[in-house]
Amino acid sequence: MADVPLYQDLKVFSGNAHPDLAGAICSYLEMPLGEVDVFEFSNENIFVRFEENIRARDVFIVQTMAPPVNTRIMELFIMIDAARRASAGRITAVVPYYPYSRSDKKDQPRVPITARLIANFLETAGADRLLTVDLHAGQIQGFFNIPVDELTARTILANHFKEKGIPNLTVVATDVGGAKGARRMADRLDTPLAIVEKRRLGNDERVEAMTIIGEVEGRTVLIVDDEVLTGGTLVTTAEVCHDHGATAVYATATHPIFAGNAVERIEKAPVRELVYTDTIPVPPEKKLPNFTQLSVAPLLGEAIRRIHTGQSVGALFNGR
Repeated sequence: MADVPLYQDLKVFSGNAHPDLAGAICSYLEMPLGEVDVFEFSNENIFVRFEENIRARDVFIVQTMAPPVNTRIMELFIMIDAARRASAGRITAVVPYYPYSRSDKKDQPRVPITARLIANFLETAGADRLLTVDLHAGQIQGFFNIPVDELTARTILANHFKEKGIPNLTVVATDVGGAKGARRMADRLDTPLAIVEKRRLGNDERVEAMTIIGEVEGRTVLIVDDEVLTGGTLVTTAEVCHDHGATAVYATATHPIFAGNAVERIEKAPVRELVYTDTIPVPPEKKLPNFTQLSVAPLLGEAIRRIHTGQSVGALFNGR
């Protein structure tokens, strides 16, 4: 007897956060983007209506957390609830950039663990699975009681620099916490690793670099981080590397948040090229000539295809 598919047709829908990415994912999958109406009433209440039958379908909802973040979160919750009430067979939340990921533990008295709260909300709304990219903290996977597939864009980013063939390259982690991810990048590029020791000054998103563990003098450095928020960490790390004798500074990050005056700060920093992905949409006014964007749409599209057909997602990263 032939195997009976667990779910019927694959359907991919998009919220309002990043429809271009959702469209690129569907282009990879060679299928149309699903039709759904998502908008706000004048009282800021969000309305969702799926414009096609999704009963027993394998539904993937693409919604990254771009500004306004809290609105996008509510859009996702309501889309999941609407899909559940429309009898979708399975609902996978595709969240390329996971919100509140820095609030993953109690590091001060009387503060929340908001990343866990978001996980609870996603499950309560009716999500059966989460698909995401490069979480800020790996332990966030443990906040869920549903399957979590965390993809990594590091292979895409590493291949960009492999093609450049930069000699005398050293990968630099922006702090000890990011050393594990930077080590993986260094292994892919077959380069040594250095680590910047830093401390964060309170809750105002300022950082102070202390020193460098490793050798950067006379070498080209590649700064590796998972996200660029205000640019403070990136700029401080670049300046420290430059002051310690680095001949050129490149940088890479998965998530280009670029909050506040981040772009202006980076523009003044000694960074030859900043390479990031399209997990978050970057408006034209925030793109500098030395910024390079790579797409995660094929990565997400392949993961969606594998999840739908019951194949291994982990096999995508055997070399991870």
